[in-house]
Amino acid sequence: MKFDLNNLLRDNIRNLKPYSSARDEFSGEAAVFLDANENPFNSPWNRYPDPHQRILKTRVGEIKNVSPDKIFLGNGSDEPIDLLFRAFCEPGKDNVVSINPTYGMYSVAADTNNIGVNQVPLTSPFELDAESVLAAVTAETKIIFLCSPNNPTGNALDMNGMLKIINGFGGLVVVDEAYIDFCPEKSLLPDLGKYPNLVILQTFSKAWGMAGLRLGMAFAAENIIGVLSRIKYPYNLSILTQTKGLELLAGEQLKNEWVAIILKERGKMIENLKGYPFVIKIYPTDANFVLVQMHDPRGIYNYLVEEKIIVRDRSFIALCEGCLRISIGSPEENAMLMEAFDQLI
Repeated sequence: MKFDLNNLLRDNIRNLKPYSSARDEFSGEAAVFLDANENPFNSPWNRYPDPHQRILKTRVGEIKNVSPDKIFLGNGSDEPIDLLFRAFCEPGKDNVVSINPTYGMYSVAADTNNIGVNQVPLTSPFELDAESVLAAVTAETKIIFLCSPNNPTGNALDMNGMLKIINGFGGLVVVDEAYIDFCPEKSLLPDLGKYPNLVILQTFSKAWGMAGLRLGMAFAAENIIGVLSRIKYPYNLSILTQTKGLELLAGEQLKNEWVAIILKERGKMIENLKGYPFVIKIYPTDANFVLVQMHDPRGIYNYLVEEKIIVRDRSFIALCEGCLRISIGSPEENAMLMEAFDQLI
């Protein structure tokens, strides 16, 4: 289906004249900065950060093998999610399509922006039905959200199904790959140039261990990234985030070691969980967590809280009835969880 970005944009966004900051009007080397009404003392924290994050985007581009002009860096992945609604969805009129269950921020962002959500249930067990997703599209649908590996289910979605949706929809398709580092399935990122309507979300919060920095990534064609960059807050990433992020990105080998440990621990946890009589089912996972159906999930959750171990109760979510979601911790943390479970036998 033909994709036309200009037709998708809200009229006010299409005609928007973006705010021009002092750092937009000058780039390069200088000895004296008297343009931004900054305090001349307390360097370097007294200066506004680069609104375009040029150095950080260059490094991200090297790691991801993507041109910097196809990269948007945000305050977590939640920022580009919200910006996509604000740029492309007319409040009170347009809608988006998402699978169900999935990451809750898509619906929260939709509700915040007064946008309808057409939810399409996954099949059992948690498989993508591409035909049903496309059938949920209306004339007012601007975006389809797919999370792969999916949260809270943990499984990667069928690649052929995702491509069928991308090729069969004239609006934006957002594929959230927050957990892709733990997944044996390939990322869609190397094929980004084939699909002008594709937006890929990734994050440094999971495999890279930077959740506290709030540093998320969106990858898309230059014209889509240009829209997001025009409407974001000028200085959306602080100097602290950009500086520390750049420092931590030098540790790619360490990140790979962490991922290897997490995957090994994931396998051990799944094997251990099989031995507990209160465990009904362990769902296949391609992420750094496992979804487990249990007898009395709320009771077990409350017991773990008393033991100062916090997991996530997902038992009230559609298709996840009776389930707890357990993140894979360090070997020591995982051992503490198993010791707590041993006491329930």
